[in-house]
Amino acid sequence: MNKKKIIRSLRNIALSPLSFIWEWVYRLRRSFYEYGILKKKVFKVPVISVGNLSFGGTGKTPTIIWLTEWLNAKGLTPAVLTRGYRGALEHSSGLLKSGQKFRLNPYDYGDEPLMISNRMSKGAVIVGKKRADNLLKYFSDVKPDVVLLDDGFQHLQIYRSFNLVLFDATMDLEKYHVAPIGYLREGFSALKDADGILVSRSDMVDATHLNKLVNLITSHFHHAPPIALTRYVPAGVFDAHENFSCSVEELKGMRAVAVTAIANPQSFYQYLENFGVEICDRVSFPDHYFFTNSDLNTLLTKATQHAAIILCSEKDMVKMKRVSQDPRILYIRVKVDFISGELPLLNSLEKVLKP
Repeated sequence: MNKKKIIRSLRNIALSPLSFIWEWVYRLRRSFYEYGILKKKVFKVPVISVGNLSFGGTGKTPTIIWLTEWLNAKGLTPAVLTRGYRGALEHSSGLLKSGQKFRLNPYDYGDEPLMISNRMSKGAVIVGKKRADNLLKYFSDVKPDVVLLDDGFQHLQIYRSFNLVLFDATMDLEKYHVAPIGYLREGFSALKDADGILVSRSDMVDATHLNKLVNLITSHFHHAPPIALTRYVPAGVFDAHENFSCSVEELKGMRAVAVTAIANPQSFYQYLENFGVEICDRVSFPDHYFFTNSDLNTLLTKATQHAAIILCSEKDMVKMKRVSQDPRILYIRVKVDFISGELPLLNSLEKVLKP
């Protein structure tokens, strides 16, 4: 056993009592809601939760967008309940209706709510930490056919009709332990409440890793929810004005300063490299970071020095374009694409939509 493994083993032994307590606190909390000791608020429309067990990004926002587009295609009006993390309205409330093109300020609503709202053809995004209260406040205004609860697996105050639990295939398998040993908010025992599993970025790992992850997940089931494997495919490269710039195939050989303010920057860099982008510089900011004039000036200077463009994610562009709409700043729009398991998952979702 090498030195790193010995240190990790000793660390895990030292932290195991805290991890045990953490997991049982969450187990008890879930049990209190399950047995009615703590009450859930029930709404007259289906509620679909999109959440995860781990900290950090697992692809909840792209999945929410995929669901809103699927529901819109069925003629339904969704309302997305989201916290609006780090937005000014996080601790109060705010409403973003689809097609709304004014007051689109990420400093108020947060970056992800704007990203979701921009992609909806019908419906609304309701922002605020107290999601049940905010849904009551705006319900008559939105009149939703279905509610999507963003990052909702641990938000037990609202009764949900369907729990979709996401996993990121690129996360190290050694991190699948409850905090503080690993990156899990709660243990695998919580999967008893899962109605569907979605493993994102499944194309970015080898078959051995993917099989180990799927086996790890299914080993904790006492039931058999549908499991879907997904990847992100590009819908094109766009500028700050939402204008199509080029296809991702045209990025091959192009020089770029890659900028991220997302939970998993390495996945974005790998994504660019897969399309043959020559990354001249990698600039990572904290997740949900709000860019400043100084940041953009520095980035544009780097782009000039390297004779390059700036490439970012769609979530980052929401905030960048509030500071600069320089034509050299572009983002890659992606969409969820199913590798396997789409039909069983959709069939399960269809069942909760039926009156």
